[in-house]
Parts: sequence; structure tokens; C-alpha cells
Amino acid sequence: MNEIKELKNIRLLLTIIVVPVIFYLLKLLSFIFIPLFFGLFFALLFLPLLRWLKKKNIPNPIALFAIAVVIIGSIFGIVKVAQLASNEIINADQTFVDKAAYKVDEGLRIIESWTDLEFENNDLKSVIQNRQISELLQQNFGTTLSLIQRVIVMVLMTLFFLILLLSGSMNFQEIMHQALFKSRAISIRTFLTIERSIVVFIKVKFLLSFATGLGFGLACYFFDVSFPLFWGLFTFAINFVQMIGSVISTIVLSLFAFIEINTTGNLLFFALVLTGVQVLFGGVLEPIFMGQSFKINTIMVLVMLMLWGFIWGVPGLILSVPITVVLKTIIDEASEAKLLSKLLS
Repeated sequence: MNEIKELKNIRLLLTIIVVPVIFYLLKLLSFIFIPLFFGLFFALLFLPLLRWLKKKNIPNPIALFAIAVVIIGSIFGIVKVAQLASNEIINADQTFVDKAAYKVDEGLRIIESWTDLEFENNDLKSVIQNRQISELLQQNFGTTLSLIQRVIVMVLMTLFFLILLLSGSMNFQEIMHQALFKSRAISIRTFLTIERSIVVFIKVKFLLSFATGLGFGLACYFFDVSFPLFWGLFTFAINFVQMIGSVISTIVLSLFAFIEINTTGNLLFFALVLTGVQVLFGGVLEPIFMGQSFKINTIMVLVMLMLWGFIWGVPGLILSVPITVVLKTIIDEASEAKLLSKLLS
């Protein structure tokens, strides 16, 4: 009995030591793990289509080519929608430009009264030519360029891992079988459950993000705020950043509406409408749908958001819920982690 107790204590001690090391490695090697996880989740979306094509006796190279066409077509569609949204801004009429210039004048007067900055003329040109702001932009140019380079590298690595996973060169189900589950049947069942859960998550998140973007776009349209298509698309895209995405879009759009809505009451009402849409879809419906679909404790979702946000930043916030779903599915099949499974549920 003492030997069994000592063995349990040793395993607990090893777990306490190993878990922080794992998280440290995940943070240290984020440039590998972030695109790997993105590639894995995208692969899980396309694997049902790949299996269906194989059932139709379509050769694997042709099936992979068909999926590549779907991916390229989706990217092309996203680019076209982004072009339509950007054309709204490019083709802005002179009335909007005049309103923006007037509001900039007011904003610069407020900034001058609150800070040590001084502008020769209260217009955008004086802001750009301001020595302090110019120096600030020059100091951050390298950081911005480095960020763009990291994003490009991450996208390319994600595509690389996606190709490996879809082609079978990396078999996630076989990795689970070798590393986690002795039974192949359990590993296959767990993998299929993960696949279905990720597909459900993407569907729910897509529909709720679309509804939020549509709500913001309609609010812009009815309150005569310019660029409703752009703001709807912006809200839809940033809503995939869990928790904070819709909050950011609400704040940014409310500040932008200051340019065109002159009445304080109407501006406050517009901000309240945006907040109502954000609360309805992001604060009420999303937790309900996520909880019913995955049976995950809302508190644990918040904890995982903070954890993965701390480890990986914005990519961690995007991936936090899918990673939590994967972990819960694996833990549910592990008889030794029933307590942890109950905590997550």
C-alpha cells in the first residue's frame, strides 16, 4: 500500500514539474507550434471532404488538388470582398472628407490641451509633419515590418503543415495512438470526435461572427455612418479573436462614428446599439451554443483564454477554444483524468 502511495506521489510530482516545462516550450517554440495548430485545425475541416472524395474512388492526388482549388477559391473570395470594402473608403466623397477634417481639428485642439504636443495647423498634414509623432513612427517602423514578416512566415508554415496533414505525411490520429492511447479503436474514436467538434466550432463561430458583422453593418447603414460594408467585414474578421475581438470593434467603430454623428445623444445611442449586438451574440448566444456543443465550463474557457493569450498572444486567443475542445476530448477518454474532465465540463 505504501509503495502504491509513493508511486502516486512521484507521478504527481513529475506532473507538477513537467507541465510548466511543456508550457515554457510552447511559448519558446511558438513560431513552430502556432502554425502547426492552425494547420491541424484547417486540416480537420477538410478531412471529411477528403474522405468523401476517396470513397468516390478519386485518386489521392486529384482529391488533394480539388481541396487546393477550394482553398484557393476561398482565399480569392475573401480578397474580393476585402477589395469591395476597401473601395468604399477609396471612393469616399468630399462631404465625408470635410467632416473628417473638421473632427480632426476638434480632436487636435483637445490633444493640445491635454498634452505637450503642439501643431502648427490643426489638420492631418500638421499631424504627419509633427516632429514628435514622426520620430515615434520611425521608431516603430522596424517593429511593424518585423510583425508583417512574422505573419507571412506563419501563413507559409501553416500551409506547409496543412499539406503534410492532408497528404498523410503527418497522421495526428496515429500520433495519438502511439503517444496517448494503447487501443487503436479509442484513438480513432477520439480523433473523429475532435474532428466533429472542430467543424461544429467553426460553424458556430462563423455564423455568430457573420451575425455580429451584419448587425454592425446595419447599424452603420441606419445611422448614416460611412463604410458599412467595411465595418461589417472588419467586425466579422476580428470577432474570431475570442472575447476581445468584438469589444475592440465596438470601441473603434464608436470612435469612428464621432466623425459623422454630430448629436451626442445619437452617438451614445449608436454605441449602445453596437454594445447590444456585441453582448447578444458574443456574451449570450456564443457561450450558450459553445456550452451546449462541447459541454465546457464557461469559467474554464475564460481561464484557457487567459492562459493561451499569455503564451501565444492574439493567435492564442484565436486558438484557445479549439485547443480546449481537443484537450477535453482527449481527457474524456483517459480513465486517469476523470477529475480534470469533470472540472472542464
